Amino acid sequence: MKLQELREDQGVLRTYALRAAGALIVCLMAAHGVSAQKVTVEFDQSVDFSKYRTFAIREGSLNSKNAALNSDLVKKQIDADIVRDLTAKGLMEVTGTSDLNVRYTFGSARRMETEAYPAGWYGLRTRVVRVPYAEGTLVIDLRDPVSRSLVWRGIASEEKSDASKIEGKLDKMVKKAIDKYPPKK
Repeated sequence: MKLQELREDQGVLRTYALRAAGALIVCLMAAHGVSAQKVTVEFDQSVDFSKYRTFAIREGSLNSKNAALNSDLVKKQIDADIVRDLTAKGLMEVTGTSDLNVRYTFGSARRMETEAYPAGWYGLRTRVVRVPYAEGTLVIDLRDPVSRSLVWRGIASEEKSDASKIEGKLDKMVKKAIDKYPPKK
């Protein structure tokens, strides 16, 4: 009788251990997927970026359904961040004719990500979990007004569990994108 009880206890412990391991995996995957910030840059390889000395912010648009991210205050913050970071790169802001015209778009959308992890007896099954998150994307375009062409584009995206938390990351999003200007060929 004792051998039978021991086997039952081992089965219960094994079940609890598998459930705990599965829960830990879900938590780690959710934490990793929700806090990632990505920056990509595209640019015209034929352009000599050393000729650009001045810039002017010509247009900025916000395309978020979240009221916290779709306000004049957010637009002013992005404008100030772009001016600060481009000035730190040696460019000068002007109000008239400029060497570069800056245009940007910022938006936020709710996304759903699915993640799969082993579950069931000995992990032979798969459990699928849906993890909601908010993604904010900032696109900064630098255009040459003479040729009217796009010469540089920085795209920064931030994923957070709450869209209003993205607002606190705008400074870093702008900085990380503009840190890649001028591009290294």
